[in-house]
Amino acid sequence: MKITNLFNVGLIALAGLTFACGGGEKTTETTEVAVVAPEPVKEISLEEKYQNDPIYIKGLEKLKASDCTSCHMVERKIVGPSYAEVAAKYESTEENVNMLAAKVIAGGVGVWGEIAMPPHAALSEEDAKDMVRYVLLLKK
Repeated sequence: MKITNLFNVGLIALAGLTFACGGGEKTTETTEVAVVAPEPVKEISLEEKYQNDPIYIKGLEKLKASDCTSCHMVERKIVGPSYAEVAAKYESTEENVNMLAAKVIAGGVGVWGEIAMPPHAALSEEDAKDMVRYVLLLKK
C-alpha cells in the first residue's frame, strides 16, 4: 500500500508541476506593427499656388493699386465680403466676370448687405475684369 500511495502522490505532484509550468496550453505568437502617422499635408499659400499665373499676378497688382483693400480682404470680411466669399458664390465664367466687373464700376447695395459699395467710375472695364478674375481664382 505504501507503493500505491507513493505512486499516487508522484502522479499528483507531476500533474501539479505540469499545470504550474503551463503544460498543455497552446502558445500564440504576437507581432507588433509599428503605426506611422501620415505626414501632414502642407498647405501652400496663394502666392505659391499662383506665382506664375498671369491672371493672379495682373489682378493682384491692380487690386493693390486700388482702394479695394480698404473694404475687402482675402479671407476675412471687413466692410464688404471677403474675396473668398465672392469666389464661393460665383463660378469663374466669362458671364460672371462681365457682371461682377460692371458691379464694381457702377457700385451697388443689397447683395451682401445694406452697406453700399461705392462706384469706381474711373476704373476701366478691362482693369475691373482683371480684378474680378483674380478674386474668382480664390475659390476654396
